[in-house]
Amino acid sequence: MSDLNDPRVFFAAERTLLAWSRTSITVMVCGFVVERFGLLVHMFLPKGGEIIQRNLSFWVGLVFILFGVTLSVLSTIQYLRVLKTLKKEEVPEGYWLHLGVVTNIVLAVLGILVAIYVLIEL
Repeated sequence: MSDLNDPRVFFAAERTLLAWSRTSITVMVCGFVVERFGLLVHMFLPKGGEIIQRNLSFWVGLVFILFGVTLSVLSTIQYLRVLKTLKKEEVPEGYWLHLGVVTNIVLAVLGILVAIYVLIEL
C-alpha cells in the first residue's frame, strides 16, 4: 500500500474504520427512531380497537438498521484487507490490531439483535 514505513499509514486506516463505525451506528439509530416514530404516530391516531400493523415506517426503519449492520461488516472486511498490505514497520509493536474489528463485529451483532427485537415486538 505504501512505501512510507510509517505507523501513520496504519493509524489512518484505523481512523477510517472508526469513522465507518460511527456512520453505521448513526444509520442504525436513525432506523430505530424511524421505526419507533411510526409506532408512536399509529398509537395516537384515533382508531378504536384496531390491531397495530406494520406500516412503511416499520420497513424503512428496519432497512436502515440492516444497512447499518451491513456497513459495519463491510468496513471491517475493508480494514482487514488494508491490514494485510501493511509492512511490519507500519504497525506499532504491541498494538492491538483487532480492537476496531472486534468493536465492529459486536456492533453488527447488536444491530442484528435490534432488528430481531423490532421484528418480533409486534
